[in-house]
Amino acid sequence: MKKILVMAALAICSFANAQKGTILVGGNIGYTSEKAEYQFNEDKTSTFSFSPKVGYQFHDNWTVGGEFTVSSSNDDNGAREIKDNGFKAGAFVRYSVPLSQTFSIFADMGAGFQNIKTKVYGPGNDFAKSKADGMYVGVTPALFINMKKGFGLNFSIGGLGYETLSYDNNGPDVSSFYFNFGQTFNIGVSKNF
Repeated sequence: MKKILVMAALAICSFANAQKGTILVGGNIGYTSEKAEYQFNEDKTSTFSFSPKVGYQFHDNWTVGGEFTVSSSNDDNGAREIKDNGFKAGAFVRYSVPLSQTFSIFADMGAGFQNIKTKVYGPGNDFAKSKADGMYVGVTPALFINMKKGFGLNFSIGGLGYETLSYDNNGPDVSSFYFNFGQTFNIGVSKNF
């Protein structure tokens, strides 16, 4: 059945892949919501992110460009509320391999600066602020489906990366390594001009 669907998609969609000298514009919009119930309270977390990127395809397989991410999350467990606002700004390199006129696989390697601001609200409307700066580097493999004239959908199921954050006011220095293949799912759009 899967082979029939792939063959049907290949037969229906036969459009040109991106070519050398084109501009790539794309990005992802993400939203997650999580709810955990405990004996005496409930913990609700929601996160929104927007990640645009722009690049120049200098070779049939290679693209280089800039990326930016803005995110906001809210964690409320009844007794306290944590609000995080963050951003990332950096550069990426993409290596793309066309499988057919419709499908391509690619890997993005990105690196750059990141910042996060956290506010914790507790009982009596008191709140604490913290701010952290750091860097990130990551590799994300993905699948591109060319829908029409360079416009397409991107699908990824995780990646590999390393991040650091250094908090102000003698706060902790945090570093994390992640390998989250199969734990996340992202859908994005892109267009080559």
